[in-house]
Amino acid sequence: MYGLIGKMIAAPGKRDDLIAILLEGIAGMPGCLSYIVAADPADADAIWITEVWDNAASHQASLSLPSVRAAIDRARPIIAGFGDSTVTTPVGGHGL
Repeated sequence: MYGLIGKMIAAPGKRDDLIAILLEGIAGMPGCLSYIVAADPADADAIWITEVWDNAASHQASLSLPSVRAAIDRARPIIAGFGDSTVTTPVGGHGL
């Protein structure tokens, strides 16, 4: 398995809009086992995204899907930046 955990920063006051865009673009991603978007309770503009994929190639391929490309294009203007991120190797757990 292949995992990613990353922090995204929305433009001030745009976090809910960014969350909505991210959640709209996730349907039908082959190989995606889990895609969680969470609001950071300590930062009104921050979002944490936790992803689990069957492998890194599936994640890379998802970036070419029309729905994902459209979500990226819509989100780009309201993304202020990115915070910490890391690649992980999920080994199991509830929901996987």
